[in-house]
Amino acid sequence: MKPTGVAVFAADNGIRSLLDPENAITHWSEFDTGGHFPAMETPGPLVTDVREFFRSLR
Repeated sequence: MKPTGVAVFAADNGIRSLLDPENAITHWSEFDTGGHFPAMETPGPLVTDVREFFRSLR
């Protein structure tokens, strides 16, 4: 299985059942802040989450 990560930002928290019905996504994060452009809106949490995802692959 290929490692797959998803970060869901504000207001999209109900989509896991649609995107991952078989629970195959290896890293799933949901945030209360941010939006469509998390790199500009909430860069800190995004960077932390990306680092956490890749840290698990070491």
